[in-house]
Amino acid sequence: MQRPTRFAEHRYVGDRRTQLAYDVDEADDELAPLVTEIVESGWGTCFAPDTEAELRNRGYRLVRP
Repeated sequence: MQRPTRFAEHRYVGDRRTQLAYDVDEADDELAPLVTEIVESGWGTCFAPDTEAELRNRGYRLVRP
């Protein structure tokens, strides 16, 4: 899956509604429409630093493909 344009510099995209995060570099084609919907709806967020530890620090859980 390609990284969404708004999040081109970030590996992880989070959904603020569900507190779930997606690794767009590892996401398969099944997750692509979901990540696109999150970004287009305005509920997407990114993390700085862009690490798994930071997303867990903010209360997000990583969804594995």
